[in-house]
Amino acid sequence: MKNILIVPVVAGMCLMLAFTARVNAQDLDVPYVPTPHDVVAAMLDVTNVGPGDYVIDLGSGDGRIVIAAAERGALGHGIDLNPERVEEGEENARRAGVSDKVVFIEGDLFEADISEATVITMYLLTSVNMKLKPVLLEELRPGTRIVSHSFSMGSWEADEHLVVDNRNVYYWVIPANIGGLWEWRTGGESFTMTAGQDFQKARIDLSSGNRSLTVRNPLLKGDRLSFSASDNQNGIRYIFSGRVDGNRITGTTQIRSGNRRTVENWSATLRRR
Repeated sequence: MKNILIVPVVAGMCLMLAFTARVNAQDLDVPYVPTPHDVVAAMLDVTNVGPGDYVIDLGSGDGRIVIAAAERGALGHGIDLNPERVEEGEENARRAGVSDKVVFIEGDLFEADISEATVITMYLLTSVNMKLKPVLLEELRPGTRIVSHSFSMGSWEADEHLVVDNRNVYYWVIPANIGGLWEWRTGGESFTMTAGQDFQKARIDLSSGNRSLTVRNPLLKGDRLSFSASDNQNGIRYIFSGRVDGNRITGTTQIRSGNRRTVENWSATLRRR
């Protein structure tokens, strides 16, 4: 694991939490706990947040994360339950000269529209992260980056677990849904792929005709899927790399047979989930 931080962490969120039978952010006791400025700077440096990014900070405190992101060209908004923190964020954005790029909203993070984010930042308890997990997976597009300061998301293992200034940081990328039966033709051969996943960990069984191929190194990163495969009967090796877009995967295939090397287009169609 790299000893660096990938995306910005929320400026401040909760250390204590009170639940009722219906979990609702309005039930939370949220004391303000800011993230140190040097940690924020390190986060944004390694993340390379900039123009084209939209950062949503769940529990934005004084607004320092989205303000710092805006100073690098990003857009964004913060959500906080405390109206005083919302006012403070707006004032700090005005002083920083980025009021045209960011806003701060008083609201319930469980009800917020987060679908347009390219980066989500959180500083919440693990139990709250677990409640948010299905929302994040449902509403965010594949490739969206998520970072949590201090707290994990249970069985959804982080793509990176980092330590910066003795602080735990957990980083995930929303994976595409690849589960199902896929079919395609390339290199004059027909292929059938049965794919499954545990979040970003892909499982692939591949066959061509009545032959099972040996699959190695399946990697699912956001909407990008890649893996290699070997046909042990004829010695042909394949490297598949493509972008998942709903019921289609499109990309390129490297085909290696003896000393022959070719590259062809690859387009797979989902037949059933």
